[in-house]
Amino acid sequence: MGEFFTLNYLKPEPVLAILVFLCAIIFVAGVGYLLYRVRDDDKNLNRLILLSMLAIFFVVAIIWLKVVPKTQISDFGEFWNTAPRALAGDKIFSYDNDYFAKWAYQTGFLVYVMTVVKIFGQHVIAIQLLNVIYQVLILYLAYLISMQIFNKVKMARLTVFLLMIDLDWFALNSQSDNQYIGMLLFMLTFYLIMQNKYWTYALAGLTLAIGSIVRPIGPVIIAGILVYGLLYMFIANNRLSWSGLGKIVMTLIIYQIIFSGASLAIKSSGLNSYGLTNRDSEWKFVVGLDAYSGGSYDQKMVDRFDLQESRAKMSAKEHKIIHENINNLNASHGWLRLFWAKNRTLWAGRSMAIDFTEFGKIHSLRMDNLVKLLGYMGSVILIIFSWIGSLSLFKQKTDNKVFLILLPLMAYAVVQLLIEVQGRYRLEFLPVIAILAGVGLYSCFDWIKSRREKN
Repeated sequence: MGEFFTLNYLKPEPVLAILVFLCAIIFVAGVGYLLYRVRDDDKNLNRLILLSMLAIFFVVAIIWLKVVPKTQISDFGEFWNTAPRALAGDKIFSYDNDYFAKWAYQTGFLVYVMTVVKIFGQHVIAIQLLNVIYQVLILYLAYLISMQIFNKVKMARLTVFLLMIDLDWFALNSQSDNQYIGMLLFMLTFYLIMQNKYWTYALAGLTLAIGSIVRPIGPVIIAGILVYGLLYMFIANNRLSWSGLGKIVMTLIIYQIIFSGASLAIKSSGLNSYGLTNRDSEWKFVVGLDAYSGGSYDQKMVDRFDLQESRAKMSAKEHKIIHENINNLNASHGWLRLFWAKNRTLWAGRSMAIDFTEFGKIHSLRMDNLVKLLGYMGSVILIIFSWIGSLSLFKQKTDNKVFLILLPLMAYAVVQLLIEVQGRYRLEFLPVIAILAGVGLYSCFDWIKSRREKN
């Protein structure tokens, strides 16, 4: 983060960068301390503070929708423009290497967009407002999960505060983005599992399946849940707990039944003959193992392919380039450099979410740069305090439920070392980072309090 901030902001405009950074720290410290100081033994007051924070976020998010273009670009435009054609009975792809043919797993979110268009018409404000509602619910779930793990109202308040001020996190609500609805469903899955009841595990299987249908990163969530189940439920209190393992297995079975059923339904409906499969898993490695681009999207790499070719020819060439990339990394001993570059891109730089809104197209360059800097400050704050929070967790006895949110995060981080990375891919796990950051900010205030009392 320090390197990115120095190269992109501190060196070009040191005065502005330092001023914005100091203002951000002062703002977070001031408002955070106020939230820390307010009493937490009155349930009505706690509800009022939480509702006030959510209401403020809702208003700011609506204002954001007013100041960005309505245009839908990149993959978001693919969903938005294809939905009305699909509702009219047109095919969603014209050849076997088209967008929804090779990435058929995206059809799940397309069905969601089609449903929104069917109900509200092709008015992009409908999907934007739904995104804002999902964001508010994500903030609420972050509060509940923090309470579930740490049982500290003030810490939960700080979690919500740190996430809601991260413009890099909420900026993409203007686009037909599947990350917010997926994020909501995955967080709801974590919360349901934490309740540790048979019916909540069954419901978690449903939310996990729907989340994976609309946002296909289910395997990394499942990997985290499975490891959590083996380490903290199957082996509980130094003895084997078959009921604990059975609950996790029930969740995964329900997930598999629903996900497979949805894939078959999409096939039988004629919308996509490939169901919810990924027919181009190689592409993520073509880009992800490219040392020259640092594992990020690179137009030069795309230009090496004829995108009109059949899937068979494209796949053969992709395998060839993957081997070239691996040989190049082996010859140059570049694996660690590549992993470092990808880790930095995913977690420490700007998420590029503001760029995908095309904010700069209707505002001046100066305003565009300032907003991007302000957006990045939200990420800087999360990085700093989540780091402090992570360290402070080593010093305290914590409920094992914390590993339910950390293990999927770790699985995701490891997978991203091999496949294509973009800054915006971290959005799903920023609520988890915010929970850690809430721990960090709370620890800072607690330390100040203890020093004052000692003095």
